[in-house]
Amino acid sequence: MKSRVILKVEFPHWIASLIKTENVIGIKAKEAGKFHFGKLRSSGELRLDYDVAVLPPKKYLQPPKEDLLSYNIASFKVTPSADFQPITIIGVHPYDMHGINQMDAVFSDENKDTNYLGRRKNVKIIGVDPVKASAWSFWHDMGTAYVDKGFDLWLTDIGDRYFIEIGTKSGENLLKPAKTESASKIDIERHKKARSGLKNICSPSRRIKTDIKKIPDIFRANHDHGLWEKRAKTCYSCGSCNLVCPTCYCFDVREDMELNLTGGRRVRVWDGCMLEEFARVGSGENFRKERSARFRHRFFRKMVYMKEKIGALACVGCGRCASACLPDIADPVTAINELSGLED
Repeated sequence: MKSRVILKVEFPHWIASLIKTENVIGIKAKEAGKFHFGKLRSSGELRLDYDVAVLPPKKYLQPPKEDLLSYNIASFKVTPSADFQPITIIGVHPYDMHGINQMDAVFSDENKDTNYLGRRKNVKIIGVDPVKASAWSFWHDMGTAYVDKGFDLWLTDIGDRYFIEIGTKSGENLLKPAKTESASKIDIERHKKARSGLKNICSPSRRIKTDIKKIPDIFRANHDHGLWEKRAKTCYSCGSCNLVCPTCYCFDVREDMELNLTGGRRVRVWDGCMLEEFARVGSGENFRKERSARFRHRFFRKMVYMKEKIGALACVGCGRCASACLPDIADPVTAINELSGLED
């Protein structure tokens, strides 16, 4: 993989040039020390020193709500609503890049999702290695501290400059306005040292105490464990854990008819397996009416089913579900350790 370096004093000028020519989405500060992905209007808004974004960047690939098509009943005319505007996202962390790679695999499987794939084709990603982690993060144990595909450019802070890995031709083109240099031996060594230090950024208290390769078998052996019922007793079924997760992609499709009943829109919206109506079918039957069944299903989907489907655990260790859960029951770390018999 090709690499370059850019001095930090030059970095804002490069970002400013991208903002002039690209629709740039970057990580920005919110109130109360929170961060989010939003449209950049100046290079000064970009914060690459963040711990975690409130929502993952998946919202730009699979929007919370999108029109799939519009239709006119009288003329039997159907018009696709797809409009995929090119965007460049700056500041994606490795665990979120793993999440995007998983969604790429799912939506390009046998039943290809043309909307997702059309949008993904028009998204360029400039990722960055973390320099800090949230109090809930545990990506150091989930194998998602590093990523080697899916991105166009990848940045690593190596002191007075950024080490840049070039992943695609599009990424190389993004660098053309930048004043970059060839990476020296010292730069390469600093890059290796920064990478090796990533495993020490997450809190030692956020440890998975078992080999992650054993996780699917541990969950299969504990399908009827009392943990599901115990934790579900205080679950609000609010779906917050679904909404903030970078690998949750479930959706509902609805018909939005006009008041005159002559036409309407077909709309896709985010959905979540923790919501009571998620498993209800047309006959009225609900296959996971009990909260404990929904709670267990979410964990099995992350730790068992997706591993069987795409070969990877669908938990990337971002910790968002744990931080968003008011009754504090969604934390994968404590669940994995308890089922492993290795809790404190």
